[in-house]
Amino acid sequence: MVITGGSDGIGKALVTLFLSKGAKVATCGRNNDKLYALQQEFAGKPIHTFVADVSNEQDCNRFIATTVKAFGGIDVLINNAGLSMRALIIDSETSAYKRLMDVNFWGTVYATKAALPYIIQRKGSIAGISSIVGNRGIPGRSAYSASKFAMQGWLEALRVEMKDHGVNVLWVSPGFIATNIRSVALDGSGKPIGETPMDESKLMSADECAQHIFDAIAKRKRSVVLTFTGKATVWMSKFLPRLADKYIHKFFFKEGKLIK
Repeated sequence: MVITGGSDGIGKALVTLFLSKGAKVATCGRNNDKLYALQQEFAGKPIHTFVADVSNEQDCNRFIATTVKAFGGIDVLINNAGLSMRALIIDSETSAYKRLMDVNFWGTVYATKAALPYIIQRKGSIAGISSIVGNRGIPGRSAYSASKFAMQGWLEALRVEMKDHGVNVLWVSPGFIATNIRSVALDGSGKPIGETPMDESKLMSADECAQHIFDAIAKRKRSVVLTFTGKATVWMSKFLPRLADKYIHKFFFKEGKLIK
């Protein structure tokens, strides 16, 4: 099991779950201290960690190469590493948009391209952890939406290309999940915001989200949308788009100002 961005949030929950199921797990992240802590937490378990920034193609290539050297091959790749952003388009710098595309879209491309030959050998699976915003453009999350739309479109094309190879490709669209992604989200200038606008205690836990992802991979599903709000948003946007515009505007704006 190869999981990008496994030191926090959904990624760490996935690492924990798959190790508990007896899998050999390889994960990467940018923070060496967090990866070291992960190794200490799971000492004695078959875990391989590697310091890598997924927006760097050579880092992804080295991560996959060391994983194959450690475990002999790859059955499943989960493209989980991601970065969010909260800012109105008029207040956003294009450099911040580029940073999100580099991590969320190109990170998926780089890791998948590097791992693909090995996954084809084992007729395995490739998963992308997307978002509801990958199905519906959300105000204040324009860059995040764009990067996830790109990820899903690319994976959808890959899914069809891999049919004759016996490789399953899927994407998972969580709704609001209790992770630190909102507190480390970028503002319009590309700097971390450092706070979340959501009551994290009321959101789906990362552990529950990881279980849904595990089940989707095991059943070789095509796509999964999580949480009631997420499913309702996707359904309404598909069948009642004008009404969805109205409700989404009401949810995110108060007196003309972005509030979430």
